[in-house]
Amino acid sequence: MPLNTSASVISFAKQLEADSAAFYEKMAEKYPKAAALFLTFAKDNNNYTTMIQRAYYGVITDALEGCFAFSVETDKYTFEREPAKELGYTDALSQAIDMEQKLLSFYTDAAEQSKAFMADVPRTFLIVARKRKNREDQLRALLKET
Repeated sequence: MPLNTSASVISFAKQLEADSAAFYEKMAEKYPKAAALFLTFAKDNNNYTTMIQRAYYGVITDALEGCFAFSVETDKYTFEREPAKELGYTDALSQAIDMEQKLLSFYTDAAEQSKAFMADVPRTFLIVARKRKNREDQLRALLKET
């Protein structure tokens, strides 16, 4: 589904954060040895949502919303909200890495598309992208340990 307004992209970002938080909560239930890390990731997602909303509401106006357009195709960034039940720990970590790569791509793409119109929102998107990249690195380290 294409998204063209900043409000729709912000709403989509909030949904991605909620979905990935749910994913990590399920990972924590299913894999207790890394539960603390997965729960930290889920909690961080709430912080990312707050950061994005603050940046957006701090700069948005009706005039900007009416003229501001993204070209985001949501299908490119969707992922499973739960780790597949039949997957073992290693495959579930790989699924989490794939999810993080999609989210990193979303935030990077959204930042690029919005940088000409406002500074705070793309800067926040890039901050979240960097944090997601760090998270991906942590997941890769867990994968190497298995």
